Amino acid sequence: MAFKDGDFLEVEYTVWNAGDSSIIATTDEKKAKESDTFNEKTHYGPTLLVVGSSGMIRGLDREVRGMKENEVKKFTFGPADAFGERVEELVRVMPLSAFKERNISPYPGMQVELDSTTAIVKSVTSGRVTVDANHPYAGKDVIYEVRVVRLLQSEKDKVGALAQSYSLKPTQINAYSDTVELFFDNKVAKNADYFISKASFVASAFTYFKSMKKVDVKEEYLRPEEAHTDRDGAKK
Repeated sequence: MAFKDGDFLEVEYTVWNAGDSSIIATTDEKKAKESDTFNEKTHYGPTLLVVGSSGMIRGLDREVRGMKENEVKKFTFGPADAFGERVEELVRVMPLSAFKERNISPYPGMQVELDSTTAIVKSVTSGRVTVDANHPYAGKDVIYEVRVVRLLQSEKDKVGALAQSYSLKPTQINAYSDTVELFFDNKVAKNADYFISKASFVASAFTYFKSMKKVDVKEEYLRPEEAHTDRDGAKK
């Protein structure tokens, strides 16, 4: 089976820095814990890749097209097929005052948004801040081990996988020819991350599902239970 542009694949993968064999990313929770890269906010297990999308590096997009379901392969990619070559012009020295004006206290390793570009703070010294907008693994060879778990066929499965990629867990999904309905009950936390993820999901849904005309999101909010107290002030 050859995969093509627009196919939704569930995959498992581990990525290593070829230079020192350290793990960059993985969908395997056990490997993440063993390599000290575990993040409690990360979803581990099969994850979504959309063939031909900007979310895939060039080498992986090329190689995964010739794979089959349940097949495991290992590839080594140079910078041109991975995260690109380093561009020294993307390293900038900025005055610390530029960050203070935005109420930001920069520190090495911090991610910041500069002119709609994500950069990493490399150093903070003598009123100056050095930031690097290169990808952290630009200029490096990387090793990918990939297993194609399955090709998603139904619109409902595709929508669910896309939602999960934005850390959204709808209570219910209904998918029709030109409409998708998502329901989030009261148990789903409606915090700032939720609303940002929801907006990103909707934008991606219209990008990937060309026949989709409407995304209908329904949310449930229940009044918090009021604590009843007795005459002594104790909760009943």
